[in-house]
Amino acid sequence: MFRHWDAIGIRQLDDPAWRNNAADEYDTYLLQAANMILQGATCETVAAYLDDTISDSMALGPPSEAVHRASLLTAEAISAYFQVDRASF
Repeated sequence: MFRHWDAIGIRQLDDPAWRNNAADEYDTYLLQAANMILQGATCETVAAYLDDTISDSMALGPPSEAVHRASLLTAEAISAYFQVDRASF
C-alpha cells in the first residue's frame, strides 16, 4: 500500500534489508487505516489520520498538498480493495 503513501521514502532505498524493516513501521499505520475503513470511516478521515501520523508520530512536520494527496490515494486504494473483496463473498 505504500505505492502512494511513502512518508519516509523507503521505495528509494538501495538496501533491501533496511527497506523491509522500514516497511514494518508502515504496516502498523496502514493496518490502522484499513481498520478505520472497515469501521466505516471516510477516505478523507483516513487520509487525515495518515497525515497526522506523518506530522506527529513520524515528526516530519505538516504534510504538503502532495503528501495529503498520497494519503487520500492510499485511503481510496484500501477502500477499493475492501469493496472488491466484499464483492467476492
